[in-house]
Amino acid sequence: MTCIKQLFLHLKGELLIDPYTKTFSTIISPVTSPVLDDVYGQEQAKRALIIAAAGHHNILLTGSPGPGKTMLAKALLNLLPALSSAEQVATTKLHSLVGEADGEIISQRAFRSPHHTASRVSIIGGGNRPKPGEISLAHMGVLFLDELPEYPRSTLKALRQPLEDKKIIVSRANGHVTFPADFMLVATMNPCPCGYYGDSSKECSCTSTQILAYQKRLSGPLLDRIDLVVHVSRIPNETLLNMKSLNNLQHLHAIDIIKTAVDAQRIRYKSSDKYNASIASNETVKHAPLGDDAKKLLTQAAERLALSARSYFKVIKVARKIADLAGEKDVSVAHISEALQYRS
Repeated sequence: MTCIKQLFLHLKGELLIDPYTKTFSTIISPVTSPVLDDVYGQEQAKRALIIAAAGHHNILLTGSPGPGKTMLAKALLNLLPALSSAEQVATTKLHSLVGEADGEIISQRAFRSPHHTASRVSIIGGGNRPKPGEISLAHMGVLFLDELPEYPRSTLKALRQPLEDKKIIVSRANGHVTFPADFMLVATMNPCPCGYYGDSSKECSCTSTQILAYQKRLSGPLLDRIDLVVHVSRIPNETLLNMKSLNNLQHLHAIDIIKTAVDAQRIRYKSSDKYNASIASNETVKHAPLGDDAKKLLTQAAERLALSARSYFKVIKVARKIADLAGEKDVSVAHISEALQYRS
């Protein structure tokens, strides 16, 4: 620590004080979340996670209790590519505003999991002195909402704008503050209040009115902003003890193909901070041109499924990422066909 006398001599040029440099430590959290090999079966859901991780796509996992929806969501964190330098700076700034990164650089992607009883302000951001909420603290990472229909309708409605614009504007009488909110939404939900509607092993105890009311808690505009919807089925109990560990080989293979897809994405967009899910519609047409057969299939499916314009382009973006994962330059019928499987 510098005293007054040293400062006086420094100003006279008789005893120079060494320049102050602040050293930053790096937050490196141990890998405690599960990996793909920890989840029994669920190959389609794992495939969807790989696509989501490679392209920063939003994903919803549906199904009865117990098949591994939450574990799958947590396994996603270990699939995501490392933060770039610019992303580390942006993430650290946001966490510093709430006192979560005092003099430390955050080098790993965030995984924020607010409970459904959390207030709207704590999730979206705001307050008398506006601070970033969970959606901004999940910037460049994952916002995990377990049992999505249980969250207040006002909170779910407020998610629509940041999911589209990748930012949240908090307005107050004396001005407004804008926080970045470019997060991956990873959500789970049961098909009904009791959780067993459509389950092959346990009978649902809900009435048709209860089921309809429960499913209507998720609005069409919110579902329209989710890129992949996957049904996670129950694994038969007799097969659980027969499953053998794969020594994380499945997870390691997934990381390899994700890296290949991300590298292709960075070359295509000439940026390490631009993701497949966030490109504009005109860029989608440019970077994922469709052949006549692929375009015909998508057009027919869009009419049959009543896809909105947003969903139409989301299918193309997902197909573009599927092609990247396969190491293929062009988007084919097979890629469009797989992408269409993930529409609700």
